[in-house]
Amino acid sequence: MPDVRLASPQGRWILLATVLGSSMALLDSTVVNVALPRIGRDLDAGLAALQWTVNAYMVTLAGLILLGGALGDRFGRRRIFVLGVLWFAAASLLCGIAPNAGVLIAARALQGIGGALLTPGSLALIQASFHPDDRGRAVGLWSGFGGVGAAVGPFLGGWLVDGAGWRWVFLLNVPLALLCAPIALRHVPESSDERAHTRFDVLGAVLGAAALALLTYALIEARTASWGVALSAVAGVAAAVAFVVVERRGKDPMMPLDVFASRQFTAVNLVTLCVYAAFGGFFFLAALQLQVVVGWSALAAGTALLPTTVLMLLLSARSGELAERLGPRLQLAAGPLFCAAGMVLMLRVGPGASYLADVLPALLVLGVGMVTLVAPLTASVLAAVDTARAGLASGVNNAAARAAGLVAVAALPLLTGMGEEAYRSAPAFDDAFGPAMLICAGVLVAGSVLAFTTVRRRPPPDCARPECRTHGSVLTPPLEGDPTS
Repeated sequence: MPDVRLASPQGRWILLATVLGSSMALLDSTVVNVALPRIGRDLDAGLAALQWTVNAYMVTLAGLILLGGALGDRFGRRRIFVLGVLWFAAASLLCGIAPNAGVLIAARALQGIGGALLTPGSLALIQASFHPDDRGRAVGLWSGFGGVGAAVGPFLGGWLVDGAGWRWVFLLNVPLALLCAPIALRHVPESSDERAHTRFDVLGAVLGAAALALLTYALIEARTASWGVALSAVAGVAAAVAFVVVERRGKDPMMPLDVFASRQFTAVNLVTLCVYAAFGGFFFLAALQLQVVVGWSALAAGTALLPTTVLMLLLSARSGELAERLGPRLQLAAGPLFCAAGMVLMLRVGPGASYLADVLPALLVLGVGMVTLVAPLTASVLAAVDTARAGLASGVNNAAARAAGLVAVAALPLLTGMGEEAYRSAPAFDDAFGPAMLICAGVLVAGSVLAFTTVRRRPPPDCARPECRTHGSVLTPPLEGDPTS
C-alpha cells in the first residue's frame, strides 16, 4: 500500500514533479493557438499548415494516450513519465528551431507522443504514491495547479509571441523538463501494476492514430479535390474499420469495445464528441479572429480568452457538487445551450470590437456553460461503467474529446470556405468566422438534445466518483484513475 503523506517533504516533491509534467502538456495545448498567426507569417505557411500545427500534436496524443498508460503500468510509471517529459522537451526543442512548416508539423507529432507518455503517468504517480487518506487531496491539488497552468497559457503565450518570439512558446518546455525530470528521478518512488503483462496493443494504437491522421488530412486538403485526398479518405475509413476489428478480436485491446455495451457510456461519449468538437473549433478560430480581424496583439488576444479558464477553476468543484445533488442530466442539457449562446454572441466580434462590450460577454456566457457541463460529464462517464473500469472509461472519454477537437479544427475551415490565405485577410477570415460559430453552436445544441434524451437522471449509488474536482482545461475533460484499468 502506498504510504507517502502529502505533508511530508517527499509528498511535496512528488506533487511538484507531477504538476510540472502535466503543466507542460496543458500549457502547450493552450499557448500554440495564440502563436499561429505569427508562425504563419514567419514560416510563410498557409492555413492548412496552421491546422496541422495544432492537429499533428492531437493525432498522436489522442491515438496513443491509452497505450502510454499501459506502458507505465508494465515498465514503471516513473520511468515512462520521465521518458515522456524528456521526449516532450526534445520535441519542443525541435519545434523551437524548426526552419519551415514541415519540420514544425513533424516535431508537433513527436510532441504528441511525449504527451501520451507523460499525461496519464502524472496522475498515476500520485495515485500510486500517496497514502489513501491523502490521495484525494493530492489529486485535487494536482488538478488545481494544472488548471492554473492552463489559465496562464494564453497570457504567457501572447507575451512570448509579442516579445521573445513564437519559438519560445516551445522552447519554454525545455527548462521545465530539466527541472521536472531530476525531481521525479530523485523523489518519486517507482511503481508498476503486478497484473500488467508484456502484451501491448501496438497495432490498435497505430491503426487508431493512422485513421485520425488520414481522415484529418482528407478534411484539411479537401479543398484541392485531388485523387490523393480521396485515397486518404478511403484509407482513413479502412484504418478505422481495421481498428474496430482489432479491438474486438484482440486478447488485450487498448480500447475494449465491450465498454460501449453500456448505452449510457455510449451516449455520454457522443455528448462529449459534440461539445469538445465545438470547443476545439472555437479556441482555434477565436485566437485567430482576435488577431487577424480585430487587430489585437498576441498578448491581448491570449489575455482576452482567460475568463473561460478562470471560471472553470473557480466554479468547477461547485458544479460537481450541484450535479451530485440534482443529478447530471439537467446540467448536461443546459451547459451546451449556454455555450451555444456564447458562440452566437461571438458574432459581434469583428473589426473595431470592444472587449468589454463584445468579447467579454460572449466569453463569460461560454465559461458559465463550460462550468455547468464539464463536471457532470465526467461524473456521468464514471457512473456508466463498473467501478473497476472507471479509469478506462475516463481515458476513452479523454481520447474522444481530443479526437473531436482535431476533427473540428480540420473540418471548420472547409465547411466555411476558408482558403489557404484566409488568415492573412481580415475580411476573408471574418466572413468565414461567423458561419463557423453558428456551426459550433448547432453542434452544441445537438449535444444538449442528446444529453437530455439519453442521460439518466441519477447515477447508480455505488458508482465511481470524480477525484479531480477542480479542472481548468478548456479542450479536454479531466483524466480520472488509471486509464488502463
